[in-house]
Amino acid sequence: MIVTTTHSVDGYRVTDYLGIVAGEIALGTSFVRDMTAALADFFGARTAAYEEKLVESRGLCIKEMCVRAERLGANAVIGVKLDHEILANGMMLVLSSGTAVRLVPDTEESHAE
Repeated sequence: MIVTTTHSVDGYRVTDYLGIVAGEIALGTSFVRDMTAALADFFGARTAAYEEKLVESRGLCIKEMCVRAERLGANAVIGVKLDHEILANGMMLVLSSGTAVRLVPDTEESHAE
């Protein structure tokens, strides 16, 4: 599965636009992680605890989006956008969305048209 933030993929052409797909992941943060982050924020330091959680969440979110795209028969998701939000109750929400498409390799013949 090709996943890209661009609206085209070099060497391929879109044959079918199958619809918008999204992935959502809501993960809780632990009390210890919250305390570590609060201390890091107070001292102006980076907090690896939240950064690791964001990286993990982003990967899971993209994977969920790809599963939904595959169900539509897609082999790529283009125009992907990622966003995140920290909710008031300590939950972390990561969102991804894009357009599920079918791509085929671009051939010399298609350039002649």
